[in-house]
Amino acid sequence: QVQLVESGGGLVQAGGSLRLSCAASGRIFSVNTMGWYRQAAGKQRELVAAITSGGSTNYADSVKGRFTISRDNTKNAVYLQMNSLQPEDTAVYYCNADIRRRFGDMSYGYWGQGTQVTVSS
Repeated sequence: QVQLVESGGGLVQAGGSLRLSCAASGRIFSVNTMGWYRQAAGKQRELVAAITSGGSTNYADSVKGRFTISRDNTKNAVYLQMNSLQPEDTAVYYCNADIRRRFGDMSYGYWGQGTQVTVSS
């Protein structure tokens, strides 16, 4: 079994900051790309930011310059520092990780349970 456990969501005023954390646990051989997605009410889930095992990053245009993704490969963890939050950032944020459980196996994408981020105006 592989689990992704997220933490760090909450309610914040516009202009404020939050830091999301996500750690993968269980039988894990390697973790490839890790990322954060979000889904606002009535909208499709969208990629917020992703980071490869080598540290290359990719951001949605809407969060560039405000959000920073990072990871700790020793802990199989990924983080999202969110600054200058705006009401349009309100959504459920999901952690995603591409994980290979055993040497030679294919990798699969796993999801966390989601954490609510609410930004008040």
